[in-house]
Amino acid sequence: MNISYNWLKEYVNFDLTPDEVAEALTSIGLETGGVEEVQTIKGGLEGIVIGEVLTCEPHPNSDHMHVTTVNLGQGEPVQIVCGAANVAAGQKVVVATLGTKLYDGEECFTIKKSKLRGVESMGMICAEDEIGIGNSHEGIIVLPADAVPGTPAKDYFNIKSEYVLEVDITPNRADACSHYGVARDLYAYLIQNGKQATLKRPSVEAFKVDNHDMDIAIEVENTEACPRYAGVSIKGVTVKESPEWLQNKLRLIGVRPINNIVDITNYILHAYGQPLHCFDADKIKGGKIVVKTVAEGTTFVTLDEVERKLSDKDLMICNTEEPMCIAGVFGGLDSGTTEQTVDVFLESAYFNPTWVRKTARRHGLSTDSSFRFERGIDPNGTIYALKEAALLVQELAGGTISSEIKDNYPAPIADFTVELNYEKVHSLIGKTIPVETIKSIVTSLEMKIVNETPGGLTLQVPPYRVDVQRDCDVVEDILRIYGYNNVEIPTTLKSSLTTKGEVDYSQKLQNLISEQLVGCGFNEILNNSLTAASYYEGLETYKNENLVYLMNPLSNDLNVMRQTLLFGGLESIQHNANRKNADLKFFEFGNCYFYNAEKKNPEKVLAAYAEEYHLGLWVTGKRVSNSWVHPDENSSVYELKAYVLNIFTRLGLNFGNVVFGNLTNDIYSTAISVHTRGGKLLATFGIINKKIQKAFDIDNEVYYAEINWKELMKAIKSAKVNFKELSKFPAVKRDLALLIDKNIQFAEIEKIAYETEKKLLKEVELFDVYEGKNLEPDKKSYAVSFLLQDESATLNDKQIDKIMSKLIANLENKLGAKLR
Repeated sequence: MNISYNWLKEYVNFDLTPDEVAEALTSIGLETGGVEEVQTIKGGLEGIVIGEVLTCEPHPNSDHMHVTTVNLGQGEPVQIVCGAANVAAGQKVVVATLGTKLYDGEECFTIKKSKLRGVESMGMICAEDEIGIGNSHEGIIVLPADAVPGTPAKDYFNIKSEYVLEVDITPNRADACSHYGVARDLYAYLIQNGKQATLKRPSVEAFKVDNHDMDIAIEVENTEACPRYAGVSIKGVTVKESPEWLQNKLRLIGVRPINNIVDITNYILHAYGQPLHCFDADKIKGGKIVVKTVAEGTTFVTLDEVERKLSDKDLMICNTEEPMCIAGVFGGLDSGTTEQTVDVFLESAYFNPTWVRKTARRHGLSTDSSFRFERGIDPNGTIYALKEAALLVQELAGGTISSEIKDNYPAPIADFTVELNYEKVHSLIGKTIPVETIKSIVTSLEMKIVNETPGGLTLQVPPYRVDVQRDCDVVEDILRIYGYNNVEIPTTLKSSLTTKGEVDYSQKLQNLISEQLVGCGFNEILNNSLTAASYYEGLETYKNENLVYLMNPLSNDLNVMRQTLLFGGLESIQHNANRKNADLKFFEFGNCYFYNAEKKNPEKVLAAYAEEYHLGLWVTGKRVSNSWVHPDENSSVYELKAYVLNIFTRLGLNFGNVVFGNLTNDIYSTAISVHTRGGKLLATFGIINKKIQKAFDIDNEVYYAEINWKELMKAIKSAKVNFKELSKFPAVKRDLALLIDKNIQFAEIEKIAYETEKKLLKEVELFDVYEGKNLEPDKKSYAVSFLLQDESATLNDKQIDKIMSKLIANLENKLGAKLR
């Protein structure tokens, strides 16, 4: 938000420089991003001077241009070609000389020597809009006869420099969304730092009702959405340009002047944070304002000429026949003031922040008014702002105040009562602050002390401080005004013993695995939990119906919560591949979210929603490239499998308690699933489906693994990873060539082997697979190696033969395997 340095001085007196003001505001929580010196007109009219037209002749090659000679107050007169119809000899005009920069919004162009229809032109005679002092383009500016040629235009038009502070308002500080709001905080800072200061705003005692010739009634049907609505009628106004002082104020903070009536409402909004709306009274049919909701689907055309369909949750300002304005958000096309407006109705209201916020998001609208209403304005400042605006309308547009102020405020919003304990103040701040200092700070922030005891204060906090409703909120206010830098860093550290829980254990293991993966060449990524629903269209593995949708998404690309980490990683791969970095290993820890309509319960709103913590691994591109000692080698799914199994091993997962199985779905073209014996899915890993890969425009195959970290933590809950001495006794390896059915997987052989011998069997490896000649069509041959080892003695032939015989028997009985 832009804050004018001189405008700020109208409310609080101080002698700080602009940079010192910025530093002070930042120290009290209103972070100031920068201080900029600006002119009331962009460019400051540099290079533009007053000139006198000496001669004016028709252009020989044009029926509307003129060739003039202009005295610029020094040197020889210059020749300028001008296309304005009102140019004539003897006029005093405004001339942009060669090299002058003129601005049209954000665009800039430089005046250069040129030929127009064959005649040389050495400058430009300007209209109002061309130099930014008005909006007219009907002809060149003709100045009074006493204007002196050669006078710089910035001196003639009294263009002054100003300082604008860019203040970053946090969402909780609705009270600071105005010059007066910032001035309130600055005043408290000045008082705390021992400076003499007063906080003031213009008096509205001059407000009086001239007559009752235009009595417009007000009816508020929905008091929840509109707790307060006030208005006043003014007859006989003249809609025209605002005076220079008002236009300059608005331009400095980046607001474009429109006309005196609209400019007054914008001035009040930026001065006091109270949005106003001005209706053309002749368009208030039935002479009555009705604040209500309308039927679902009602069409309404807003000021931007867009037809919108209203919700029955949109609060509307209506007349007796039709809606005129979306309350607190945007005006209607046919109800605002125009140059033909003579009578106006000024509205000043307090709308429920939640209603305004939802309406603004529903229609994709964000205005200066909605920005303030949805954060919470001062409900008790509406009448002051209305009176100040009415007085300004009388001053700048004429007219008479033709009705009493109608104020519909059935349930006044009370101050927040907060009990403040001194001990808690000292405890939270970490320093004992004198009681008098605490009292001085809270009173300078317009909090009322209604009761005082030796132990603390009872405070009434004004309702415009929507962020201060608890004692800790008051402590935060005290600390920011007292000064964070005034709280010394302690020389001692106080700590207490804590018991580590499951979360601590999980985080410790996350760090362990992260280090392991980084050591294997992985990079950690962190993607947005919000993603696009379009990624899940047509998927069976992650169904669209299980998506958690956002009620007010920022865009269609961020409208749901992710069900899988996969797509975020593919976006990262695509981003890197497009920048010639295609050999990648990524990992990510993150939450995935699910919705189950069958679990929906009105009494338990969150029953239908689930959250799981996952670990994702992505491998793509070359495993080795551009090495002088090793030929290029592509990554493979087996490399990914090794990373997954190494994670399981490092965490102490007992492979005898898990089941590996084939998996084919619309995510993977080939994959393995890992379940616990209880059926819980621990992980999946494999080759990403070509269709998905193509959707992300990725050329190389992508190998992906997703581990359900939460279930993995349960599976290793009782596991202990112990380091032990290498066995002193030799291991024995036995190989079997097994003839089995084609549909039998190695995982089944491995499972039976570990079930058969749980103590001495250390490894089961598949080292050859054969299908084809000399085998039956539905058979295949597996060559499997079994490693046996006793930690306490050397195995003898009798023990080994007994184990192998039992193993062969079990394989024959359970799988129908035969030895070749």
